[in-house]
Amino acid sequence: MAVKFEYNKISLQHLNKQLAIRERILPTLKNKESALRMEVQRTKDKTQSLENELKKAIKKYEESLRLWVEFDPELVGIEDLKLDVKKIAGVKTPLLKDIRFTTMRFSVFARQKWYLDGIEVLKNLASIAIERKVFQRKMELLDYARRKTTQKVNLYEKVQIPGYQDAIRKIKRFLEDEDNLSKASQKIIKSRREKQKMEEIA
Repeated sequence: MAVKFEYNKISLQHLNKQLAIRERILPTLKNKESALRMEVQRTKDKTQSLENELKKAIKKYEESLRLWVEFDPELVGIEDLKLDVKKIAGVKTPLLKDIRFTTMRFSVFARQKWYLDGIEVLKNLASIAIERKVFQRKMELLDYARRKTTQKVNLYEKVQIPGYQDAIRKIKRFLEDEDNLSKASQKIIKSRREKQKMEEIA
């Protein structure tokens, strides 16, 4: 990124201000990036853990698969999902508070006696699957924020800060050269005047 500037003191002040802002914000951005990276990893681990738990639970009930053919899945439904919002390093993420299930009425005597257990099994599997989905979404949001923060850190660290420093250096050199030339020309004028006075006296 080429920094636009003019060779004057106003431009120098503006660039110094911009540089100071970026140098002050950079450590905060780095801390945010680090916190997000750790949280993404934690959330990824939790998502994987729930994935494994779900697979294990499904595998456990695969042995009684032919019994499940008789089971009516319409008996269990999700009435309400209670989600909250939790801010992590300034990023709003979903937080699962509660899952409310509905169970249709049925005659315990007309159905298999394992139906009540089957309902609990379905609720458990659904709870794990929903929690995993919430953690996946949380991970996506955090990872997106982490990537954006990393881009900003790189922009400040590798492009903008060096760009401003370079521009400031150029302006300072120019102003120093201008000042030196001005002093040199003043000396020349002074020595000419002195020489002229000496000639007039002589």
